[in-house]
Amino acid sequence: MNLNNNKIAVIGLGYVGLPLSVEFSKKYQVLGYDIDIDRIKNLNQGIDKTNEVSKKELLLVKKNFHINSNKGIKFTNRKEDLKNFNIYIITVPTPIDKFKAPDLSILFETSKMIGKVIKKNDIIIYESTVYPGCTEEDCIPILEKYSGLKLNKDFYCGYSPERINPGDKIYTLTKIKKVTSGSNRQSAIFIDNLYKSIISAGTYMAPSIKVAESSKAIENAQRDLNISYVNELALIFDKLGIDTNDVIEAASTKWNFMKFKPGLVGGHCIGVDPYYLVHKAESKGYSPEVIKSGRRVNDNMGIFIASKLIKNLIERGIKLKGSRVLILGITFKENCPDIRNSKVIDIYNELKEFGLEVDVNDPHAYETETKKTFGIKLCNDLSKYEAIILAVSHDEFLSLDIENLKKDSKTIVFDVKAFLDRDQVDLRL
Repeated sequence: MNLNNNKIAVIGLGYVGLPLSVEFSKKYQVLGYDIDIDRIKNLNQGIDKTNEVSKKELLLVKKNFHINSNKGIKFTNRKEDLKNFNIYIITVPTPIDKFKAPDLSILFETSKMIGKVIKKNDIIIYESTVYPGCTEEDCIPILEKYSGLKLNKDFYCGYSPERINPGDKIYTLTKIKKVTSGSNRQSAIFIDNLYKSIISAGTYMAPSIKVAESSKAIENAQRDLNISYVNELALIFDKLGIDTNDVIEAASTKWNFMKFKPGLVGGHCIGVDPYYLVHKAESKGYSPEVIKSGRRVNDNMGIFIASKLIKNLIERGIKLKGSRVLILGITFKENCPDIRNSKVIDIYNELKEFGLEVDVNDPHAYETETKKTFGIKLCNDLSKYEAIILAVSHDEFLSLDIENLKKDSKTIVFDVKAFLDRDQVDLRL
């Protein structure tokens, strides 16, 4: 195995797959595959709706594919185009279903598709989030079944967990150390060297695929638990009439205090990955109570925020039914168009249950995607409101004239993120 003349196919061109395929295409010939024909059309025009890759960079790597046989990228939704490649990197979504259980249907279908095209000595690398053991126990058998080939005899496999942080322009793909692994020593070294060729921050070769899978699960579960701790503090301090952020600022004056802040926990990783670990643990007869408890606290924060606002509206003598509320932000994090698993929807739904009229404004979210996912039409023609909730700390909201959006002096401004000037705000977590 060597890195000369390798041709890489990246399957799934979302927040993970697109930056990865573009970076690899600067040194190798790459095929970027996605089933979404509109996504392929946009990328071929240099348009990335995730805002992770610039138009200039997209058009440059596309041009390189046509003038250089050894590097550059081609975007396609045609399965037949996958046949001429020897390294397949799978970055498809692995969400949870309505019962909080892993939904691996897309991953398994992708494995079936790749199993039908791989050849002797090909390498398949999974990056999608899974539970420990999934690659070897679930995915590889699919590859073997549909290819007729045998692992470590005819083809090789690896796992390298994605660490993409959507919207982050500092810790980008190449600046985050990459964990790698392989199905045997030979493939592990090859896969590590492959990623090392593009990751300036370096790599860490895990001793097994299961260790690499587990590392992904626990790094997000750890952050989830830390946030759930401060969210639980917010619930306690609310009953005591204390501002949680004030307490955190005071506590953070100690050198070893970890400064996590309360808030909504959504997105493609932190709000999802712990459930994969829970699923695997329970399949082995162990119920991870700490992890599940943290998830319960974080999953209920949207309802707590809505309830806190409703209580304060009643205290101010504001009639709930028909009152207007503006929610600022629907994406799962600031300065990013990603709405996957956003918990802002929990605030919205709870307020609607009480008969309030709710508008949502977000300068980063795409209206068609928001409508399709949540059934919400984004509002740009803002009015006067009985309550304003800042749910996501987009930079644009700092220049918003909050006073001009208030119906009267009773209007409540609830800053979930402790983002606005203190004198503009009535409520914080």
